[in-house]
This record gives sequence, structure tokens and C-alpha cells, in this order.
Amino acid sequence: MAISRRNLLKTGIAAGAAFSIPSVLRAQTAATEARTVRMSMSGIPSIFDPVITVSQTTTDHAAAIYDTLFALDSKFMPQPQMVGKWGASDDKKTYTFELRDGLGWHDGNSVTAADCVASIRRWGQVDPGGQLIMERASDISKKDDKTFTIALKEPLGLLPNLLANLLYVMREKDADKPATEAVTTNIGSGPFKFNQAAARPGASLTYDRNDKYLPRQEPVDGLAGGKVVKVDRVIWENIGDAQTAIAALQAGEIVFYLTPPADLFPAIESDPNLELQVLYKHGQDFFLRINCLQKPFDNLKARQAMLHLVDQKAFLQILSSNQKYTNTVTSFFGSGNPVSNDENTGWFKKGGDPEKAKQLFKEAGYAGEKVVILQPTDWSDASNTSQLLADALRKIGIDSELAPSDWSGLVARRSNKNAIENGGWSIFITSDTDFARGEPMTTSHLALNGEKAWYGWPQNDEYEALRAKWADVETVDERKALARKMQGIAWDYVPEVLLGQFTAPIARRKTLTGLIGMPDIVPMWNMEKA
Repeated sequence: MAISRRNLLKTGIAAGAAFSIPSVLRAQTAATEARTVRMSMSGIPSIFDPVITVSQTTTDHAAAIYDTLFALDSKFMPQPQMVGKWGASDDKKTYTFELRDGLGWHDGNSVTAADCVASIRRWGQVDPGGQLIMERASDISKKDDKTFTIALKEPLGLLPNLLANLLYVMREKDADKPATEAVTTNIGSGPFKFNQAAARPGASLTYDRNDKYLPRQEPVDGLAGGKVVKVDRVIWENIGDAQTAIAALQAGEIVFYLTPPADLFPAIESDPNLELQVLYKHGQDFFLRINCLQKPFDNLKARQAMLHLVDQKAFLQILSSNQKYTNTVTSFFGSGNPVSNDENTGWFKKGGDPEKAKQLFKEAGYAGEKVVILQPTDWSDASNTSQLLADALRKIGIDSELAPSDWSGLVARRSNKNAIENGGWSIFITSDTDFARGEPMTTSHLALNGEKAWYGWPQNDEYEALRAKWADVETVDERKALARKMQGIAWDYVPEVLLGQFTAPIARRKTLTGLIGMPDIVPMWNMEKA
């Protein structure tokens, strides 16, 4: 799946089911408890190294204990975080970064430029944006304890944006490990310290305020600005059962629940002490991915037919019965990004246009080929929408068939490029954050580069030529113009079709305030508990 946050959430919940609700509410002094925030996240991470995995729990853990060179503000613009002064040479080929004063590791040592260089090199082995930097870089090296440079073979205007994407700075001796070997020390320089002694593997994790952390002076803005910690301790309680989590929330045993199921929204809304809150208002975009190598979708018009067949409202009713948390989305670049636009979206029609879809399949020369939809039975959202899709295809005369399996089975089969009769496939449904759709250089399913592309292997050289320019433009206006051209091509080519947007709310006690709404991360700084 793409960025599979929802699936990771689900996996986390499943893993947590083995544990009972915390007998948790263990004896502590009233004073300590008053400044302790207990949260039910999306499970407990089994891997703590954000280079090894970008699962939500690991990313949330990393955001708490590590710091970043740059961070995205609420408009998704990169702002200096650990970096103080920085700039580029006149030819835009050499960037120089100076760390701000007062940065220190939790073990008492100072953060150095050597730590940053090692962290960039390790992250650059696995992150798509980091890989682009490594391809363009001729040298990355420290100049003194506080200064390092990135020398490029050619200008890379996107460099600050790329450095702001999940690059957590580690100690040099940790970052020198191979990118395939997990770092387990959990010593960062961030606003929270991981309390190893208090950890209860599989049951709870504890984070203490880093008293020596010096936040930036700017007001908090998205993930940027001052990371001011306003509580003493945060404890993640692993509560696998939703009913139990809601009961704990109502009893005040926890104050935050990341993934309340929709059928429990009424219970939350009827409790005067609780509130549902959408932190990242653009949420997840669901989409169907098309295999462009196999009939009938090796034909352009058959893919365009799918664009007209989909009735987003119908799919959204399956994703959530409460329309308050759903939206239609038509831009190839999502609805909430600076580069979202309306180019070539005339295909969108309320209720879809099945007759147009039928006509296009006919023009494609459809000859009764079977369309196999991979159906992940252990992910209800994707499973149920797969059934709706199969039904919609049958209604216009397309021979569609569901291929049920768990998600692992789907993942194994989707890499098969063979014909249907040899284990291949036609379509699967997945999701990604709306934010990710705004990043064509780092979001794998936005590439249309054939054999190198994500599953479905779309190929369009004209689009790829424009995508190659993305890394080099420097202004948002230039990216907006580029995005319009790319979207025009993408919606003619149709590598995938959007099904709609689901914005899942969190549940919290009203005494917990100051939560920051950004995609992919639940920051623990700035929040307050009354």
C-alpha cells in the first residue's frame, strides 16, 4: 500500500488486542499525575528507528525524542529547526548550515555537525527525498563543530523541503550504523526523553519532558517554531479494544484516543467531558490503483472509463456514515496542498457517469476480459469499497471478480506483473495522506516511470519530464504551474482513480488542549492538561 497509515493503525490495534487495559492507573503522586498525559495511540512501536520504518507509532516516537534540521509549518513550507543560519552559494550548488546554540543530546553531550552529516547519509539511503539528495550531492561534510555543507553537482531548489521530510538527527555513533540495522539507543536531542526504565514492552511507553531542551523563539506553527513542552510526562497506553479505550477516556484514565471507530462517535459526542477533533483536516485520500500492463487497462480509454465510473459519494458512504468527516477530491495533488488545482477535472460528476464509462470501455475494444480486484479482507475500508467497485463494474457489463486475501496476501500478489491467468491482477484499493499527494518527488505512486514505477507500472514520458523539473524549481508559484501541467497529463493517462477523502477525528477529554494538527505526526509538545 502507499503510505498505509490506516493499515498501520489497524495493525497496531490488532497487535494491541493481546493486552488488557492498563491496570494502569497505578499509584502515583497526585502532583505528578496532574502533569501526566496518558494517551492511547495507534499501538506501541516494535521498531523505534525512523530510518527502518515510517509507521505512525515509530514516527510519533521519533518526533518526541529527536529533533530535525528543518520542519514544515502549517502551510507546509520548510522552516529552520535545529539549523540557525543557512544559505546557498551564488551558483546554488553549495548549501551551508550552521546549528543554533544550545542543542544537546539526552546523554549530556552537544549536538555537532558530524552528527548531522552522518544522519543525512543514513537517511539518504532509504528515504526517496534523501536518495535524491545523495544522487545530486558531490560532498556532504562538516566544516567545524557547528557547521556543515552540502555540495551539489547541480542546483536542487527543493533541498530545504527534502531535509524537512522525516529526517531525524541522531548521534553520529548511532547514525553510522547501516540503514538496515535498527538503532535501539533512543537517545535524541528533542523535547522529550524516552524513559527506558519505565517502559513496559507491549503495554506502555513513557516520555519525560527534556528539561534542557531549548525551543526556538518563534511561535509554534505546524511542526515548526518553538517546541514548548507544557507537561512533565506523556504515557502511551496500549489499549487494543475500542470499547475499553472509550471507557478509559470517559473515566479520565486516558485523555486522548487516536483512532475512535465511527460507530462510537455518538457515545463520545454525548459525553459532556469529551470531544471529537479533526487534527489534520484533509486526512486520507482513498484511491484505486490500476494495473496498466494487463488487459483491459493497458488501453487508455479503459482507464479513462474508470474515472467516469466512480461515484465518490457512494464510496464515501462506505468509508463513513457521517458525511461531516468525508469530502470529495478531484486534484491529482490532493485537496489541501499548495499545488492542488482543478486542471482537467471535468470528468468529475455527482453520481459518476456509468453510461460514459460503458461507452469508453466499448471504444477500448473491451472483449470480456476478466477484471480481478484484490480485496484485503482484514482491512474493512478497502474490503468494502472493493465490493462496491466490483458491483459498479458488473452493472456496466464488465466481468469483475474479487480476489480476497489478507493484506499480506495482497502485498505479495500486487508485485506480480503476469496476466490474470498466471496470478496477475487488475485493481486494488488503498489510501495515502492528502499531504503526500502534494509531494511527487517523494511519493512513489505519483511517478509514471514504467518499470521503476509503483505497482501498476504506469509510464508517461511527458509527465516524467515535468516531474524531473519539480526538484529544481524554487518557488511555490513555479510548482503550482508545473503541477497544473502534470495533472492535465495524469488525468488523461489515469494511473489511479480517487475514491474520496476521509478525515478521521481523534477523541479527547476537553481538559486536553493545544494539540497540533499536521499529517503523519501527533506532536506532544504544546499540549496542555487542565
